[in-house]
Amino acid sequence: MTATVTADQTIQVWGNGLAVRITAPVAKAARFALGLPIKLEVVEGGVFLRAVGKPKLSLAQKLKAFDPAIHGGEVMAAGRVGTEVF
Repeated sequence: MTATVTADQTIQVWGNGLAVRITAPVAKAARFALGLPIKLEVVEGGVFLRAVGKPKLSLAQKLKAFDPAIHGGEVMAAGRVGTEVF
């Protein structure tokens, strides 16, 4: 059995709603990451939070993962068509 990670928090105001900060140790133990889709459920005695997918990458993360050797190349290798034909 794994050790339980706990953190005492206080509910704060965030915009027009309420928020609780997920501390780094809790996020790491729960395998939460920026952009991770979650589902929030009200259950008897509290709130249950669970991951429901894979993190969505930002544009910067997508560009960092881009490899021209794998993803690059000619999109239309059939030749010139249209106005670029001389």
